Amino acid sequence: MLDGVRFALTLAATLGSGLVAGVLFAFSSFVLRAFRLLPAAQGIAAMQSVNRTVRTPSFLLVFTGTAVLGAALAGWAAVTGAGHGGGWLLAGGVLYVAGTFVLTGAVHIPRNNALDTVDPHTPEGAAAWARFVPAWTAWNHVRTLAALGACAAFALALAA
Repeated sequence: MLDGVRFALTLAATLGSGLVAGVLFAFSSFVLRAFRLLPAAQGIAAMQSVNRTVRTPSFLLVFTGTAVLGAALAGWAAVTGAGHGGGWLLAGGVLYVAGTFVLTGAVHIPRNNALDTVDPHTPEGAAAWARFVPAWTAWNHVRTLAALGACAAFALALAA
């Protein structure tokens, strides 16, 4: 019974972390680049719009639900040991929770909130945008790799 539950939770965490990795990869590879190529006021407005609309039930379910699953699976692995893929569960949980979920709260949400207060049509807004894009993108690369690493670790746990 517990093996079936562990399998189902691990499969859900694998799919969730893979979906999130894909979304973050899109931002790292072309979305922010496209926004940066726009005039600053348009780029800021586009990012502000994304930040206001991303909080959909479906995205939050996958993003937050995967963090809950990752933490639960890491805890399960810590209690039951490294056998049967437990080490991969622990790695996947830590990668997703710390490298994707916590990093989002610590780095991206504060930057997004600060950008939300910027007037896109001022020189100060353009300067803030010029600082925002490189730092946000660099940290997004980290989140992307963490989510992708979590996906791989959860998949390896399934194969164990």
